[in-house]
Amino acid sequence: MQISRIPKILFFAVCVRPLVLIALGLNIVNRKGLPTSGPAVIAANHNSHLDAIVLISLFPLSMIHRVRPAAAADYFLANPWRAWFSKNIMGIIPLDRTGGTDLDVLFESCREALDRGEVLILFPEGSRGDPEKMGRVRKGIVHLLKDREHIDVIPIVMHGLGRALPRGEALFVPFNCDVVIGDALRVSGTAAEFTQKLKLSFHKLLNCCLTRNPEDSEK
Repeated sequence: MQISRIPKILFFAVCVRPLVLIALGLNIVNRKGLPTSGPAVIAANHNSHLDAIVLISLFPLSMIHRVRPAAAADYFLANPWRAWFSKNIMGIIPLDRTGGTDLDVLFESCREALDRGEVLILFPEGSRGDPEKMGRVRKGIVHLLKDREHIDVIPIVMHGLGRALPRGEALFVPFNCDVVIGDALRVSGTAAEFTQKLKLSFHKLLNCCLTRNPEDSEK
């Protein structure tokens, strides 16, 4: 085992897994739908800073060094401590979301990760939305997987994490939460067609969430 992997393994084994298993009371549906190797893309909704941490924790400790969340460089690299944690513990692939970067350049590091056989975590909504509200699904995955249509895209819906640690809050509040894993998709057709297929999959998975209240609705 490479020494550089030890901090990440210790963090998830000692800190994250007890939090996920005990404090969150996580309900996982279709865990067998997770990829056992890469390359693969996890496409998940995004309501909380806990999202990527929870998703990584679902994988075996022997594999988590190969699970890489794509994350906003302007936030996660904003100061030296956050940058160190993001790179060395979370293993993020930083993305420039200022809007001035060509898409091929923007996704270059993500494509390199996939070519190394890694599992990439993407949030197609682009940024965290309001707690338990589904935002607009963007077309980035289609561009990312251009010329790589053979790679599986696994849709995942999480519910409850937006209340456990909502945007702008630093205080963790224990809530029961759902993680519902869908069947793998492949990019095909136009960008609009695939985006619609992914959106429909998200809505189907959302209906499987035990913590969802009737008043919860998607945008």
